[in-house]
Order: sequence, then C-alpha cells, then structure tokens
Amino acid sequence: MARPNQFALLGQRRFGPFFWVQFLGAGNDNLFKFAFTVLVTYELQVAWLPPALAGLVIGALFILPFLLFSATSGQLADKLEKTVLIRGVKGLEIAIMAFAGWGFLNADVIALLACVFLMGLHSTVFGPVKFAYLPQHLGEAELTGGNGMVEMGTFVAILLGQLAGGLLIAVPGRGPLLVTLACVGVAVLGRAVAQAVPLSPSTDPGLKINWNPFSETWRNLRLARESPVVFRSLLGISWMWFFGAVFLSMFPAYAHDVLHGDEQVASLLLVVFSVGVGAGALLCERLSHRHVEIGLVPLGAIGMSVFAVDLYFASRGLAPGPALTLAEFLARPAHWHVMADLGLLALSAGIYSVPMYALIQLRSQASHRARIIAANNILNALFMIVSALGVGVLLKAGLSIPQVFGLVGLLNAAVGLYIFLIVPEYLLRFCAFVLARCMYRLRLQGDEHIPTQGAAILVCNHVSYVDAVLLMAASPRPVRFLMDHRLFALPVLGWLFRLGKAIPVAPQHEDPVAYERAFAQARQVLAEGDLLGIFPEGGITRDGALAPFKGGVMKILQTHPVPVVPLALRNLWGSYFSRIEGGRAMVRPFRRGAFSRVGLAAGEPLAPAAVTPERLRERVQGLLTG
Repeated sequence: MARPNQFALLGQRRFGPFFWVQFLGAGNDNLFKFAFTVLVTYELQVAWLPPALAGLVIGALFILPFLLFSATSGQLADKLEKTVLIRGVKGLEIAIMAFAGWGFLNADVIALLACVFLMGLHSTVFGPVKFAYLPQHLGEAELTGGNGMVEMGTFVAILLGQLAGGLLIAVPGRGPLLVTLACVGVAVLGRAVAQAVPLSPSTDPGLKINWNPFSETWRNLRLARESPVVFRSLLGISWMWFFGAVFLSMFPAYAHDVLHGDEQVASLLLVVFSVGVGAGALLCERLSHRHVEIGLVPLGAIGMSVFAVDLYFASRGLAPGPALTLAEFLARPAHWHVMADLGLLALSAGIYSVPMYALIQLRSQASHRARIIAANNILNALFMIVSALGVGVLLKAGLSIPQVFGLVGLLNAAVGLYIFLIVPEYLLRFCAFVLARCMYRLRLQGDEHIPTQGAAILVCNHVSYVDAVLLMAASPRPVRFLMDHRLFALPVLGWLFRLGKAIPVAPQHEDPVAYERAFAQARQVLAEGDLLGIFPEGGITRDGALAPFKGGVMKILQTHPVPVVPLALRNLWGSYFSRIEGGRAMVRPFRRGAFSRVGLAAGEPLAPAAVTPERLRERVQGLLTG
C-alpha cells in the first residue's frame, strides 16, 4: 500500500497548526523587512543608509539576535514545554508589529531598525523550538517530508510576505498604513493558530539555565562537536545561509541597478527564488524515497555553483535605461535566462538544505536537540553576518553585483569540495544515489524493516560488484560492510569501499590474522550501535543462483546478539557489474543499459536466537522469488 505523501501531514493536528504558525511568522518577518527595505531603497532616502547597502544592513541587524541569544533559546526549548514558548513568542510578535506600525506611520528609520532587531529576537526564540518540535511528532520516514514542507512553507512565506510588503508599501499615500495593518493582522492570526499546536513535553526538564550567552554559546558549540557528522552538517547549513543571504539581501539593488527594473521586478525575483527553494525542498521526499538521504547534498551543491556562475554571465551586458515595468522586463529574452538561473539555483539550494536539517534532527540526542539547533542558529548568524560584511567590502572595492554572484558561486564549489572530503559520507551517499537512479532504477520493498536506530546485521545475496553501493542507497543510515579483500583492488569501486570504511576480510586459511582482525572490527561496529552488512555466500555468484551461506554471521552473533535483517537484490544478474560473461564482470558496458530496473526487498528481522545459515538462506531465497 502506498504511503501518504508529505502534504497529508497538513491535515494532522501534530503538524498542521505548527506548520501554519511558522508559515505566518516567516511571512510577517519578510513582509515587514521587505517593506522597510523598499521604503529606504525607492522612497525614503537616508544619507547614512544608501540603497545598495540597505538590504545588507537590515539583514545583518535581523540576524544579530541569533548570534547573541540562540544559546539561551536552545536551553529554554529543551527545558520547557514547547507550546508554551510558541504561544509566548507569538504574543511578543503582536507587540513588536504594533511598534513597527508606529515607525512606518512616522517614517522613523531608527524605530524600524529597532523592530528589525526585535523580530530577529522573536525568530531566535522560535528557531530551536521549530526544529526540535518535528522529531518529537514525526517518524524517520516522515522527517524528510516534514522538513521539506517546513522549508517550502518558509520560502513561500518569504515570497508572499516580501511580495505583499513590496506591493503594499508602493501604494501612493497609504503604503505605510496598509503595511501596518497587514503586519499586526498576521501577528494576531499567528497567535490564534498557535492555540491549536499540540503539547510537546520537555526533553530535559531538570536542565539548569545558564543565562550567560557567551559561555553557553561556547558550550553549545562543544556539544555539537561531539558528533563530527552533525557538526559538519551544521557548518554546511550555515554556508547555505551565507550563500542565500547574498542573493536575498541584494535583490532590490540587483533589480534596480543591474536589471533596471522597478519594484515589481524586485518582487518577481523573490517569487522565482522562493518558488525554486520550495520546489527543491518538496522534491527531496520523492528523490530520497522518504528517508533521510544526504546523497542529495552534493547534487544541490553542484547546482548552486553552476547556476550562480551562469547568473553572472547572464547578467553581463544588460543595457541601461529607464526603469522597466514588469511587462517590459518579461518582454526581453535575456531576462528569462536570468530567471531560469535564479530558479534553478534556488531549487538546488532546497535540495541541498533539507537532508542536512533532517540528518541533524535524526542524529542529535533528544535531550539536547534544541541546543544543537541553537548552535546551528549561532553558526548561521555568524556566517550571514560575515556574508553581509564581505559583500559590503566587495561592493566598496568596486565589484559589481553580478561579479559578487559569480564569486560566491566559485566559493561554493570550493567549500562544497572541502565539506565532502572531510565528511566522506556525503560523497559516498551521492555516488550510491547516482548509481541507484542512473545506472539502475532501484525499487525498494519492505525497506521499513531496515532499522533506523540500534545495532543490526544486514545479510544479502551477492550478485555484483556494486551490491554494497546499492544497499548504501537503500539504507536510511550508514552501513559498514564486511567484504572480500580482493574487491578493494578494483578501480573506483575500491576507493568507494575504503571511503565507506568497509572491512576487508581474507579467508581464514589464507591469512588467519587478517581474518580475526576483520571480525573484531565487525563486532566493534555492532558495539557502537551501527549497521553491519554481510554477504554470507562468501563471494559474488557466477551463475546467478543463490549459494549456500557460510557461518560468519553465527560467529558474530555469539558475542553480539543483535537482530538480523534478510535482504535480496533482484534482477541484478546480467547487468554490467555481474559475472555473467563466463564468470567475468564489466566486460560489455552496454549489456544492460542505463536505468535498468532492479529491486531490493527487505524481510522482517530475525531474533539472534532464531538465526542459522540455512534459515537465513531460506529467507533470502523467499525474498528473491516473492
């Protein structure tokens, strides 16, 4: 039976009210900020806040509270019941928007800048609650879809908020009043919806709050560093916000100075960008088969760089002239190239970010998950402030806005390469993702039996040289494989196996020391609560038939009794990587073309006491023919 897709979550109380609360909050943030940015860019000229820097200054001031108060907010979200915090910050939002309305009506730039800071404080408190809430109410198979919905909702809210802000502030004579009414009205609606958010119990009620933001910030960063994969994922997300902040903060100036468009053109760029990010976020669930698939991250990073650099080339040579209306802008073919680059860049950013957020939520301990998210917000703030300062320096140095876009695209390529080299799991999963969807069309059956937590042994038939890679693509978390040592000599594939920390094993009669060392490493994998993959036939089939299973699994279960999950790869015999050519593989490249359909079936786990080689083989054989 097909599983419901991520949109079904909107009809459930555990997700729907929360989604709309964050949607309205993000929309109001951006309605207010963009109306203010347009005001000082097009209408209210302030000598000490030039239009080219207005977006950067407002953006930096908004994220400053994330740097100062995220550590305290993370503690509050771990200690307190989360609904109390949600309703509290929504009440605060009403007061801030009332003050902002006074600033708009009196054209008081200082008051409006103060409100930017206060709305940043509002979002600082809500941030850890938002991302710690999801793992309490969603299962692993729902986490990618839930994060995709939140990411999509956030950027659609950015779109609608900034579109509304730009249109309302531009109404002659009544713009400030309309913006005031809209901001206060959305805040009141958000507080009303918050009343329906279900209770989310405290994950660490005994936590003693450290009110010193500096020492607590350092403590949170150390807490995040305890898991290298989580911490480096935090750095990856922070880089994404560095990258995105460059574009979001410069859209008004880019539309005005480079594209020579009016306020509606600036709003169109935001539409394209927000729809792109939302589409990328929603694609993640489908591309990942509803699991946390970090192999999507390199795919997103590649797209971000390619389209950012191409945006630089598409922006060059646009002839200056009077401000173009939206219709005049759309009438020029060169501008469609710009919008295509911007949309695909944003779609790539959505694909890049959602798996990272889901990975952090999945692999952070529940008792301090909100503090890990707070550490993420601190790093995000640091990166965005550096982004604002760096772009300001580049513009002052004489670089054009398109040149800044192109430079950021090149930097993204360098940063992405660095992250994937120090966290090889991303690159490994990307290779598995590409193989499972390009070389083959991998169909999964029963993948819910592959455990998302705790130690287990995965046993599978051995059909080809890429069996381990396909199993990596199907598993929701890393698998350490016990593999024939000769496979590590293969070009490319051997490098992948070493990258995935596969354990080479030699026959006992050939090298008894290496044999015992391999099994000691396998036991250590289980002792650490991870997944161990074994091909109990002892070698790749030469005729497509299932060979008798050897007793290696029993040797491991003697000391580490864990569940054993039977798996079966289907329709892989006869492919390029199988030994169909007289016992040889990789002889005829086009034997089975790209997108050949193969399957992986998982059966119910066997209790360790019920495992025998014969029974395991019987289960795998049943999955092959079932």
